[in-house]
Amino acid sequence: MFKSKKDKFSVLLGSIAENLKESANYFADYKLHNASDLKIFYSEMKSYESKGDTFIHEVIKELNHTFITPIEREDILALAMSMDDVLDGLEETAAMFEMYSMIDADEFMLKFVEAIRECTIQIEQAIELLSAKKLLAIRAHAIKIKDYETSCDNVLRQSIKHLFNTEKDPIQLIKTKDIYENLEKIADHCQDVANTLETIIMKNA
Repeated sequence: MFKSKKDKFSVLLGSIAENLKESANYFADYKLHNASDLKIFYSEMKSYESKGDTFIHEVIKELNHTFITPIEREDILALAMSMDDVLDGLEETAAMFEMYSMIDADEFMLKFVEAIRECTIQIEQAIELLSAKKLLAIRAHAIKIKDYETSCDNVLRQSIKHLFNTEKDPIQLIKTKDIYENLEKIADHCQDVANTLETIIMKNA
């Protein structure tokens, strides 16, 4: 397992998790008032995503140059990539907000975003435990992530039902449904992180 706090893979995975959490906080807290806010919002999310990509390249480079890794190579890569998928999803959703000129996030979107933010907090804590070799303690965080994903499934059902009952403008309906589904997909990516963590526990604990 990880030899010390300074293990390069620990540091990189920690950086990916921290950047992901920061991006989710920014996403959740940013207040949209007009079209120019949308541009700022998207450009900031894009910079988080670019930073995340840099970390992924570092992980791949280190995996190619390291003979013995603390856990299996494919598990390190799968963990890094699954966290990156969450960040890509957030950036893609910010792009959709801008593309659709969507300034008002409704109560359902806020519920999705809050659940995703909570997932990223759990992910960061799990990565810290991984670095500290406290593998069995990770499971509680993986379970919480899966609970948030389940709650997002429920939000998706409620949101689409509400949308079809209330939205009369077909174009607006398509845009809003698109964003709901994208947010739910991000929650699925969070669950992929949890599944990868559970695989790592199973193999190494």
